[in-house]
Amino acid sequence: MITRWWIAVLQLSELYVSSLVHLFYGFYIFSTAVASDLSQALNQCLRPNMCIGVREEPKRPASFDGLPPIVLVHGIFGFGKGRLGCLSYFGGAEKKDERVLVPDLGSLTSIYDRGRELFYYLKGGQVDYGEEHSTACGHSRFGRIYEQGNYPEWDEDHPIHFVGHSAGAQVVRLLQQMLADKAFVGYENTSENWILSVTSLSGAFNGTTRTYLDGMEPEEGRSMKPISLLQLCRLGVIAYDWLDISWLKTYYNFGFDHFNMSWHKIGVTGLVDCLLGNCGPFATGDWILPDLTIQGSMRLNSHLATFPNTFYFSYATKRTMKFMGLTVPSSILGIHPMLFIRVLQMSQWRHPPSLPLPYKGYRDEDWQDNDGALNTTSMTHPRIPVEHPNHFIVNDAECQPLQPGIWYYKIVEADHILFIVNRERARVQFDLIYDSIFERCRKHVFRTKQPTIPNQTHQ
Repeated sequence: MITRWWIAVLQLSELYVSSLVHLFYGFYIFSTAVASDLSQALNQCLRPNMCIGVREEPKRPASFDGLPPIVLVHGIFGFGKGRLGCLSYFGGAEKKDERVLVPDLGSLTSIYDRGRELFYYLKGGQVDYGEEHSTACGHSRFGRIYEQGNYPEWDEDHPIHFVGHSAGAQVVRLLQQMLADKAFVGYENTSENWILSVTSLSGAFNGTTRTYLDGMEPEEGRSMKPISLLQLCRLGVIAYDWLDISWLKTYYNFGFDHFNMSWHKIGVTGLVDCLLGNCGPFATGDWILPDLTIQGSMRLNSHLATFPNTFYFSYATKRTMKFMGLTVPSSILGIHPMLFIRVLQMSQWRHPPSLPLPYKGYRDEDWQDNDGALNTTSMTHPRIPVEHPNHFIVNDAECQPLQPGIWYYKIVEADHILFIVNRERARVQFDLIYDSIFERCRKHVFRTKQPTIPNQTHQ
């Protein structure tokens, strides 16, 4: 009895500390963005003829001169261009090339919903989540309207390079499968060849054990523990969407507008239903955390292919090392305070012995190395339920010339957020990583068409 009491006290203490750390970091990011915008606005008022602050990006040219754009896709709790003022999720990496797009997708919406949003962000039109999916998940079929697509000419002759961070990499994979399956109404000519390359930066391919530490049930990876960090997150998100403060949601949006949870649509009764878990994204499971469990990733991966004409590259991050036979954090100052506790916890996490293993061949030791958010084994390439073609490299030059249909991956000593938001943390590593990504997209990744023989057409 005493032992159980102490375990409960420790769990509540850990929840309290984790909640405070995440809350303070979120407030820090938000306040930094607000302060930067206010400072820029004040400077412009005082010195209107001077160019102050972040360099204004040039308008998108009418033609990309034959070069495909590079699309940067953010991860969980992320944001695209236009959110959080002038703050950049990718730390300003988008300025390294004139042909870069940074879409703003739902920060907590499911991988499926984000894949649909990404398609219409590029092609234009109103986001269509699909009738069957929308009915099953209890939200509106149609969402945001893009009056003009950010790359409406997108097709097999005008393919795109995608770079996805964290869950953003899995979003790109699902989008490619949707293109192959011709899953968008009114677009019968889509194919997997619309995507020229996929680069993953700490990509969430096979799930993460952190989801169980944060509150997902390890038995089936769908429901949440009654007392957990994710439950606090759920309550906060529901309240945020219900209050529906327009200027605040313009600044940052979790992406659940298609669930219609605002006060003027569902009233107090609807709020109570959402809080009790009777409706909304957390009730139907149409949000991102179930997709990030090992089981959820297996469900996604079971119908996601690696295509023979697309180039794949992956950077897997790690902030652990072996010490006297144990996996421990490899640094103290080199790991972000928000992630240090999770690096330690994930390195020691064990699958409950009373529950069935998430997949055949699962071993705890394979999942101990991590970056504070994802397990390193999950980030290299799609592994479960079937391992995809892959090749481990140490230096980028080892994979030249690149071959399509193979996941080239390398291990980088970094935590999960070293290459986003705060460029100063990564220092020279930041430029080395992104320069190599952009150089590869521009100089080493290309698709050549086979010459057409006279009087003969390709089948």
